[in-house]
Amino acid sequence: MLLPQPMLRGVLVSRYKRFFADVALDDGRGLTAHCPNPGAMLGMNAPGSVVWVSRSDDPKRKLAHTLELIEVDGGLIGVNTMLPNRLVAEALAAGAIPELAGYASTRREVKYGDNSRVDFLLEASDRPACWVEVKSVTLSRGGGLAEWPDCVSARGARHVAELEAVVARGDRAVVLFLVQRNDCDRFALAEDLDPAFSRTLARAVAAGVEVLAYGCAVGPDRIGIGGRLPAIIAS
Repeated sequence: MLLPQPMLRGVLVSRYKRFFADVALDDGRGLTAHCPNPGAMLGMNAPGSVVWVSRSDDPKRKLAHTLELIEVDGGLIGVNTMLPNRLVAEALAAGAIPELAGYASTRREVKYGDNSRVDFLLEASDRPACWVEVKSVTLSRGGGLAEWPDCVSARGARHVAELEAVVARGDRAVVLFLVQRNDCDRFALAEDLDPAFSRTLARAVAAGVEVLAYGCAVGPDRIGIGGRLPAIIAS
């Protein structure tokens, strides 16, 4: 996927109120960009970090710029949590996720559970439907290990519990963790940051919910799904 062009390079001054990031561009200009990541962004908040922002000409937007990428320890990380669903949609259409291939149709944002919407519903006449929840992963505390979540996610736990109910009625359910960084070779849950989510997912896996983790190839102008990563889910 080609990122919005042109991308502007600069350094992070500060990220605040969850959705705002002050950036000093390389050309000397300063601006406030929308930060499309409501999480804690652990390890990605350091002032002086190199960042890339995109610009929109939409007159309805309050902030014309969007924080897209941040560089940490020489590696690029995709900050935009809106991208994973687009990346997965592209990969599904191309058959690039073998574990989710072979379905005749793909629907997005389908209602299920208690007033929730699943990211993807895959359907075919010769097999049970497959309900797929996508989680954007940006956290790594070193050693090539990607982790999720980076803060407590009650919403994530609710989605997993709803997927468990989907399996109980005979359908297939998958939680797909998409790691938006290219310096990780495996994935695990950050149990210390959200033990309740870890317990919920472990129970769901025991009930038949599947877990997939995929990495990404991240560059200053594009991002794409890479290969599957080993996923470590404690029982």
